[in-house]
Amino acid sequence: MHYVIMGCGRVGASLATELSNRGHSVSIIDQDSDAFLRLPDSFEGQRVTGVGFDREALEEAGIAEAAGFAAVSSGDNSNIIAARVVRETFGVSNVVARIYDPERAAIYERFGVPTVPTVSWTTDQVMRRLIPLPAQVELRNSTADLSIYHVQIGEPWLGRSVAEVEDALPVRVAFLVRGGEGVIPRYDTVLQLGDEMRIVASPSTIRRAETVLATGPKEDTE
Repeated sequence: MHYVIMGCGRVGASLATELSNRGHSVSIIDQDSDAFLRLPDSFEGQRVTGVGFDREALEEAGIAEAAGFAAVSSGDNSNIIAARVVRETFGVSNVVARIYDPERAAIYERFGVPTVPTVSWTTDQVMRRLIPLPAQVELRNSTADLSIYHVQIGEPWLGRSVAEVEDALPVRVAFLVRGGEGVIPRYDTVLQLGDEMRIVASPSTIRRAETVLATGPKEDTE
């Protein structure tokens, strides 16, 4: 997969390096060419000097072929403008923007632009939005053999209900994070773009649950 990153600060450089190490093609954009010195000598991706929401810079970075875009510069306005340009002009739906102001981040989430506030920032959080990662254990009960997992929701599940998830799998949907806020779902709660799901499952069933939640309900019945 090809990914484009705007901003080669510490987070951008770390994210670009991690994606590249995972075998992905990466282009990173920054106005300051000296910023690329943060990248390791082993980095094989493309370095583009320019403004991250400028059409020419984005095209040079290969945005037309990108599977995802992360705007992680030091400016909230630049990040959100870039995310919207990439989504609305180039049709890349998989975007994430770094926003310093948590209140503004919640607003942009409601407009369908996934954001990560600085107060909760980690490279893993951005990676989890850009590419599928294994289920992450957030709470484990050693005696009951159950854990709460942060899992990816594939596009085939969007528009379907929590009841359909629980009917297809031996799991319980514990809660969703929607627009930056926690939601305790009902059975008829419909899954939306940008939802983050936490499920209760056992270690013996989580791998199957991951596959079905990533590929869609038909995967479980074929």
